Amino acid sequence: MSVLTSPRGKVEVVHCRRTESQDVYCIKSLIRKFTCKLFGKLNIIYLLEKANLAVTLCNDKEEIMAQATFLDYPNWNVAKQDDWVSVFRELDSDIPCTPLNTLFMHLFVAVDEYSVGCCKEILRTVYKAVPELHFIFLIVPSYMSLGSTLITVFDQVGNIPCLTYEEDFAVHICHRHSHYPQLHVRKARVEDHDDLMPIFMRYDTILKETYGEYFLAELIEAQDEENHAVVCEVEGTAVGFMSVCSRVNMQLLHECFDLGPFHGLCFPHPDDVLESPQDLSVRRSQDAELRSSSQGSQKIVEELQEPVSPDTMENIQDIEKLSDISTGYAQYHHVSSRSLASLVLPEEPVHFRPIYRGASAAFCIQLFCIDEKYEARSLDFMNFVFSLFSDKNFCVISLPHLTPEFFLIQNFVKMVPFNTCTLEQDLYVFHRAGLLKSINIRFATLLDTPGVENLVSTLMLNKSILEDLDRYNKARKDPDIEYIRSHYNIEDFIYFSHHQREEHGHMHHFALNPIFRHYTKFFLKEILRLGFKSCLYYRVYPKSREGKFQNPYAHSLTSALHYLVPVRPRRQIVYPLEKLGINAPSKAVSKDPMSYALNHTNRKLTLEPKITVNAKIIVVGASSVGISFLETLVFCSHMKFNNLTLISTHGLPGKKLLDTEQRKFLASDHCFNDKDYALMSLCSWVNVVVGRMTGIDRAAKHVVLSTDEIVPYDHLILCTGQQYQVPCPTEADISQHLTNREVPNSSQRRYTGKVPCNHFTLNEEEDCFKALIWIRNNSITTEGNIIVYGNTIDTYTTVETLLNLGVSGSRIHLVQPPPASTITCINNYSVESAVADALGAAGVTMYRDAILAQWNDGLHPDPIYSASFTTPTKPFRLQCSMFFSFCEKNVDYETFKALNDACLVYDSRLVIDTNFHTNDIAIRAAGSLTKFSNRYYSNEWTHSNFSSKEIGFQLAAAMLHLFDPTLEPVTEPPANLDRLIPMYKGAKIQGGILPGSYHYLHIAKPAIPTPLEVQMAQPNYGLELVTGSAKNGTYFRIHINKYKMVETITCLSREPFPASNYIRLFGQHEQLLNNLCARYDENLITDLYSYFTEPWCLALFHDRFIDLRKELRQILASKEEEDLPSIEQLAHQIEDEEINPTEKPRQYLKRVFEESIYKTLVERSTLDYLHYNRYHLPMYAWPGIV
Repeated sequence: MSVLTSPRGKVEVVHCRRTESQDVYCIKSLIRKFTCKLFGKLNIIYLLEKANLAVTLCNDKEEIMAQATFLDYPNWNVAKQDDWVSVFRELDSDIPCTPLNTLFMHLFVAVDEYSVGCCKEILRTVYKAVPELHFIFLIVPSYMSLGSTLITVFDQVGNIPCLTYEEDFAVHICHRHSHYPQLHVRKARVEDHDDLMPIFMRYDTILKETYGEYFLAELIEAQDEENHAVVCEVEGTAVGFMSVCSRVNMQLLHECFDLGPFHGLCFPHPDDVLESPQDLSVRRSQDAELRSSSQGSQKIVEELQEPVSPDTMENIQDIEKLSDISTGYAQYHHVSSRSLASLVLPEEPVHFRPIYRGASAAFCIQLFCIDEKYEARSLDFMNFVFSLFSDKNFCVISLPHLTPEFFLIQNFVKMVPFNTCTLEQDLYVFHRAGLLKSINIRFATLLDTPGVENLVSTLMLNKSILEDLDRYNKARKDPDIEYIRSHYNIEDFIYFSHHQREEHGHMHHFALNPIFRHYTKFFLKEILRLGFKSCLYYRVYPKSREGKFQNPYAHSLTSALHYLVPVRPRRQIVYPLEKLGINAPSKAVSKDPMSYALNHTNRKLTLEPKITVNAKIIVVGASSVGISFLETLVFCSHMKFNNLTLISTHGLPGKKLLDTEQRKFLASDHCFNDKDYALMSLCSWVNVVVGRMTGIDRAAKHVVLSTDEIVPYDHLILCTGQQYQVPCPTEADISQHLTNREVPNSSQRRYTGKVPCNHFTLNEEEDCFKALIWIRNNSITTEGNIIVYGNTIDTYTTVETLLNLGVSGSRIHLVQPPPASTITCINNYSVESAVADALGAAGVTMYRDAILAQWNDGLHPDPIYSASFTTPTKPFRLQCSMFFSFCEKNVDYETFKALNDACLVYDSRLVIDTNFHTNDIAIRAAGSLTKFSNRYYSNEWTHSNFSSKEIGFQLAAAMLHLFDPTLEPVTEPPANLDRLIPMYKGAKIQGGILPGSYHYLHIAKPAIPTPLEVQMAQPNYGLELVTGSAKNGTYFRIHINKYKMVETITCLSREPFPASNYIRLFGQHEQLLNNLCARYDENLITDLYSYFTEPWCLALFHDRFIDLRKELRQILASKEEEDLPSIEQLAHQIEDEEINPTEKPRQYLKRVFEESIYKTLVERSTLDYLHYNRYHLPMYAWPGIV
C-alpha cells in the first residue's frame, strides 16, 4: 500500500496488482488522444495478451487509477523483435542493455490528477517484481513530447529511424536506480547493531532469548577468515544482514542429500569414487526416477536432477564457456550448527553413493535477515559474499521445510534428500556462475551438437534429445493447435483468437545446467521472443509398461516443468458420426490419438510468480478420492506444491495392465479411467511411495510403512477406502447337515490364516491382472470350477469377464451370501431379471443365501480344492479351482490397526467432522474409510453416499485455504449451523458389463439407499420415463423429480453407448431436453437411445454448456432496463403476490421476456456460444452460414 497526493491535496491509498482481462473497459476509458499519438492506436486486449508484464494500480475501493504494459521488444517498428539489442547499444554504448535487463513500455494511462504519482509507483513496483530489470525504454515519435507525467521519469538518449517509413523516433530510458536501486553491501560493523535489531525482532525473538540481547554485536565482532558478517545499506542505514561461514558439515550433507550433480560440493580429486564398481557403465538419470511411479519411495518430481535440453524451434542456451562447471541439481541446507550437530545420522544406504575426497567448495549462510521493503534485492548480497571466499564455488543455506520461500532462495536450487534422510530441513545451493548476467540465447545450429552432447551426456534420454536436435535442424513441425484447443482448456490462460497459428510452439526438450535454474523463466521468455512465438506447449506421454517409454513420443521431463502450468483436459462429446454425416466435427477435433498431459506457458506467464508450498502433504491410498484430491492441487496453476506424496500399495493407477476385455472384472464408478490418468500425468508432480501404511506416529508426524521405512508429513490425508476382505469360514461341518441358523455368525471375524494361492479378492487393477495371469497359466478356461462368492455388482461383472474369456458357464458357480439389507446392488427389478435370465442361459449356477463353511473340508486350505456352504435349508459342497471373493467391503485390518494404535477416534469407521478433520488437526480423512461424528446425528449419511470425485475436490478446496493467500478467509459457521453435515450434489454413478453382455449404467443423486419400489410409492416421486426392454437390451429409464429435473438414469443395452454423454443429462431440466416429458406423453419418443443421438442435444453434452446456463441466468437476474425489473425479480413478485397479472404467470413472464431486451440478450449470448464453440458444434446453424 502507498499513499498518493494530488496537486490539490487529495489523498488516495493505492496498491498495484497484475492486470486482469476485466480491466480492459476501465483502461480504455483512461485513453486520451495524446495517448494514441504517443503509443499508437492499440488493441488493448491484444496488447495484454502479448505483454510480458501488465500492472494495474487501484485505490482502496478497487477503482483503477492507472495501468502500464511492458513487453520485451520496442513499441514502435524501429527494430525487429528478435534483433533490437544491437540497435540500442549503438545508440548509447554506455547503456549495457540486454534482453535480461530490459523491458519496453507499450502503454501508460492514468487518472490525470494522480498521473505522476501513479507512474512512479508502477515503475517502483515493476523494478521490485523483476530484480534482473535495470532499464525501461519508451519509444515515441520524435515530434512528440512525453507530456508532464512521463517526462518526470524518462530521459531521452537519442533518435532512431523507423524500419518501414521515413520517420525518426525518440528513445527515452528509465533507470532502476531512480526508483528501486541496487543495495550497497559492505562488511558489518558493531555500530550496525542498532539498525539491524528492530528488523530481527520483527521476525523472531528466539535468537535474542537464546543468545542474549547483544548476540548480533558479538557475532559481528567475532569475524575472522572463516566467518564473515555483511550488511546492505540504504542512505547509510543498514537494512539487511548476512552471516556466512566456510565451515560446512560436508559428511552430513553427503549422507543426507544427493549432491552428485554438483560433484558433492567438493573440488575434483583423483581418488573420488563416482561410479559403482559393480556396474560402471550404468549412469542412472534422476529424471528416470521422476518418471517411475512404481519404485518404492522414489521421487517423481525432482526434475532438476536431470539437466534436460531445450530443443524444438526454441533455442539452446549458449553455455559452452561454462562447460567446466559441473552440471547437476541443487538442494537445500540451513547451516545451523545447533540443528545439524544434534541430528542422528541415517543408516548406511543400500544403493551406491559417490565418495568425494576433494576439499569443500562451499560456504554456508548461517544467518540472514532483510527489511521487507528491500527483500527483492536480496541477491545483491551474493556478489560480495562470493568475493569474501574466492576459493569457494558454492553457497548453501538450510531452512526448516515449512519456511515460506523468500526472494533469496528463489534463486537457489533445492536439493533432493535421500530416502533415509532424517533432517527436518531442506538444502538450497547457489553456484558462483549463477551471478553471470551476460548470457546469450540464440537458435541452435549443427555446430552446437558437441556442446549439447556434453550437456546431456548423463541423461537416460540423451540419444532421443540428440536425435530430436538433428530433426529440428532439418525441419520442424508446429503443434496441432486445433486438437489442443478442442481437447484442453488452453483458453483458461489465453484468448485463443489473438494468437496466430504460427505463434504456437511445441517444446520437446529443455536441458538447462542447474547453475542457471533461476534464469529458466528468462530462457522461456527469450524462446518466445526469438521464435516469434506467444505460446509454448510441452507434452508428457504415459508409459506403456513399467519403466519403458512409448516411442516415438518419449520426451525428457523438462527441468522447466515447474515454470509451466498444467492444462486441464476438456471433457469430449461422443459424437454419432454416422448420423451427423457432413455436419460432424473435423477430424482434427474428433480424432483420438495417444493421450498426453499438456503443460503450457505464454508471454503473460513468463514474469508471473507462483506461490511455493513446501509443506509435506502425504496422501495414503490411491482411491478415487485421493486421486481427485491430488488432481485439484496439481491443477492450481498459480501454486507450486513441492512435496506432494502418494503412499499406495501399487503406486499410481492407470498403468494399462489389462486389455479391453479384462476391464470388466470390476464395475466402474466413472470417476477416472486410464485416459484420465494419462491426461493428468500425476507422476510428473507427485512423489510416489509404493508400500502399505502400518503405523502413524502422531508425535513425530510420520507414517510407518510395511518395510519399516518412515515418511514424514505436515498434513496427512487418509483416503484408503474400503476393500473386499478374505472371508472367514464358519468351520461348520456340513456332514451334520447344519443350516444358516445353526452356525455362528462369522461376518465380524477376520481371517488370519494363509490366503490360498487360488483365492482372489479383486480391489485394484493389479489384483485383476494377477487373476488373469492365473487363469491363463493354469488352463482355467478349459477345466476346473470357478466359485464367485458375494452379492455386489462386481460379482456380475466378474462372471461376465470369465464368460468373455472363454470359461464355460457350467463351470462358474455364483454363490450369494444372505443380503445385509433389503436393497440389492442393482436395485431395479427389470435389470435384475434380465441379468438372472442371462446367467441361466449361459449355464451359470446360482446359489442364494449361502454362507461359506469350510475350504477343503477343514483341511489345509492352500490351494482350495473344494468349498462347503450352508444355506437356510441344506448345505452343499463345490469343487473349486479358483475362488473369487466379493463379500462386503470393509476397512483393511492393517489400516484399522494403524489408526487405532495412533489413537485416532474410530467407531466402525474413522470419525471426522464436516471439514474432514480427525481428532488430530494435522490428519484429515475422506471417502468410505470415514463416518461423521455422532454429534451430527446423521449416521445414515457418510462419504459413501456421495461422488468420490466431488469428495476429493471438496477436501482439496478445504485445504487450499491453508496455502493460498488469494482465497477469501474461511468464516466459521453460525452456532446453529455448525452441526449440519455438508450435502454434495454430484451424481453417484456405477456401471459395467453384466452377464449377457449387457452394458449397464446407473446415475443417481446422492441419497440414503432405499428400495426402488419404496421410492416410487412416495407421493412426490415425480415421473418415470422408460423405453425399450431390459431383456432385449434396449432398456433406458429416466426419473424426473417433482421439480422437473433429471434425477436418475438407468441404461441396460447390448450395444455400447456413450456413458459420458448420459452423465451430462443428470440435473438438467426436462425442458432443456427438448420438452422431454411432453414428447414422451405424446408417444413421440420410442427409443431414448436414439433420441439422445439427435444433433439438437449435442450442445447439452458440451463441457461449456454449464457456462452458458450460468450466463443466461445472470442475464435474466440482471436489471437491463431502468423502468423494468429483471425477469427474476418479476418471478419473485408474482410468487409473493406483489403483482397479480391477469394471465397465467408463465404466459405473463414469457410475454414480458419477448417484448423486452432480455430476448435479444439471450439470443445473442446463445449464438455467441455456438459460434465460439463451432469447432465442437458444427451441426448447429447460426446467422452468417445459412
